[in-house]
Amino acid sequence: MVRIIQFDAVIGPGGMDMSTVIAEINVVTANDLLKNWQGHRRLTRRVIEAFPEDKLFEFSVGGMRPFAELAWEFIRMAVPIAEGVATGKWAEFKGSKVNTKADLLEVWDTQTAKLDEVFAQIPPERFTQIDKAFGQWEGRGIDTIQYAIDNEIHHRGQGYVYLRALGVAPPPFWER
Repeated sequence: MVRIIQFDAVIGPGGMDMSTVIAEINVVTANDLLKNWQGHRRLTRRVIEAFPEDKLFEFSVGGMRPFAELAWEFIRMAVPIAEGVATGKWAEFKGSKVNTKADLLEVWDTQTAKLDEVFAQIPPERFTQIDKAFGQWEGRGIDTIQYAIDNEIHHRGQGYVYLRALGVAPPPFWER
């Protein structure tokens, strides 16, 4: 949301009168937000694909979690957050954890498609309503969604470090 402030000066019989008009406009639509999120998900999927099977679940640097654990975190967040923003009901992801790259990508793809479906059901007013996600994090719906996107971007950076440490060229980050 961008605020546009306009000052109007009117000179009348009593002197100058200043008035302020404030208009708020959206600079990102819900559809644009989803397209951005899905672009990040496509890139994260390509990072998952770039990992050698055994390294995806085991390799880490400096005591950080393996990338499969991070990808599982993204899976556990995306659709449940979209559902929570849409309905005000905050339920944890119920899927069983996987242990192969093929299975991880299958769950990823299923959840990515479901994200489109659920996101389309978010009433416009829910983006600005304050809610307590999962009984813990209070904020507007759009802020909770942005947290999920930021979290994925942040941890995907770890995946890039891991891939480089393994001698694997990561996908270009700008190709989303």
